[in-house]
Amino acid sequence: MPRLPLPRTVLPRRLPLGSPFPLLLLACSFALAAYAGVRLFADDWFGVALWIVGSALLHDLVLVPLYGLADRVVVRGLGAAGQRGRTPYVRVPAALSLLLLLVWFPLISGMTAQRYQLATGLSPDGFLTRWLLITAALFGGSALLLAFRVRRAAKQRPPASH
Repeated sequence: MPRLPLPRTVLPRRLPLGSPFPLLLLACSFALAAYAGVRLFADDWFGVALWIVGSALLHDLVLVPLYGLADRVVVRGLGAAGQRGRTPYVRVPAALSLLLLLVWFPLISGMTAQRYQLATGLSPDGFLTRWLLITAALFGGSALLLAFRVRRAAKQRPPASH
């Protein structure tokens, strides 16, 4: 009678958690976020909750369709399917510029100019100009990078034979 092999014991695998430093950093960031949440909700919990829900709705119902529309315009503006590789040269500076606008909008628009000056003692003038300059630098740098890569690709391409 042939012998049947004995079943192997299945040892539990080690969880792929990574090194301890990123885990510690992640735990600290969660602790900091929890602390900030507790502090925010302690003062005006309804206002904070309303702001979070309102910003989520604004993002999902207004901004996401605008992102999609702007992306379609960029893709169509660049033309043929071979040019789609160039869309990141517009997307990245636009996203960074919009992120800066979102973060600094109260000062760029001048809505909190007096409050800013009272709190810091600094002049709130110039935020719009600086944002426009940063946006121009982002798009200019992206255009230079695109021109450099197009030029390098043209040099590496062998000449067409007739």
